[in-house]
Amino acid sequence: MSNAKVLPLVDPVDGQVDAPCCPPVTERPMTALEAETAARMFKALGDPVRLRLFSAVASHKGGEACVCDISDVGVSQPTVSHHLKKLKEAGLLTSERRGTWVYYRVEPSVLAAMGRLLVGSSAAA
Repeated sequence: MSNAKVLPLVDPVDGQVDAPCCPPVTERPMTALEAETAARMFKALGDPVRLRLFSAVASHKGGEACVCDISDVGVSQPTVSHHLKKLKEAGLLTSERRGTWVYYRVEPSVLAAMGRLLVGSSAAA
């Protein structure tokens, strides 16, 4: 059972690979809603501790990490929990409680959406 609150960074289309939250920045100007969504995501990653936690989860074997395995980032446990909460609120992480531990995962669609946002159309050629 997941207790994650995921904001709409991506939107499934006909069961295919998820579409990005926003067009590549080189494609067209973003709408106000697209810019707000992207800014929320990048703001969450703008903190060095959050970026380290996000990286620890994304690179963890099996694609998910127990909070017990990623807490050594130089801040207290309550601060780690705060930063993980902010990453979840930005839609970058999902979580699942298993017994007394919480496991975090970066959805592949989130990484794909982030990549597509920053990659221009000429990079795909």
